[in-house]
Amino acid sequence: MIGGPKKKKSTLTLKMPKKTSAKKSVKTAAKKATKKVAVKKAPAKKAVKKTPAKKPAKKAAKKADAEKTTIVARVDVGFGNSLYIRGEGAGLSWNKGVQLDNISPYEWAFTTTKAKGDVSFKFLINDEVWAETEDLTVAKGGTSISSPVFAW
Repeated sequence: MIGGPKKKKSTLTLKMPKKTSAKKSVKTAAKKATKKVAVKKAPAKKAVKKTPAKKPAKKAAKKADAEKTTIVARVDVGFGNSLYIRGEGAGLSWNKGVQLDNISPYEWAFTTTKAKGDVSFKFLINDEVWAETEDLTVAKGGTSISSPVFAW
């Protein structure tokens, strides 16, 4: 035998995949992918309520500040006493006083946006004891800082 033993012819068979439409193969691939991937849930977060940002109202803020009339009195009226104001304009009356806000031990304030013109006023302790000074006046949108004197 020349050339050695006889070799058998080998045949190679290829298996062809089943014909499926492209849409079906994408869907099945997607299904398989979702099944294999384990999804971890994020820890629950506290619900934060988002409020929409408000647009700044610059014109309205400036107008409100311009119309704010402030009256400040720097005086010690004694422990347990309050400072009142009576007058004309901005809702004040000469018959009944309005209590001022106590800002610090020796400072009292009255603020209003009701002034339509000048405001005339005078201070009283406990709405009974009048200050010795003359009537004071502040323009609409202005600020008056005074130190009233009382004889008591």
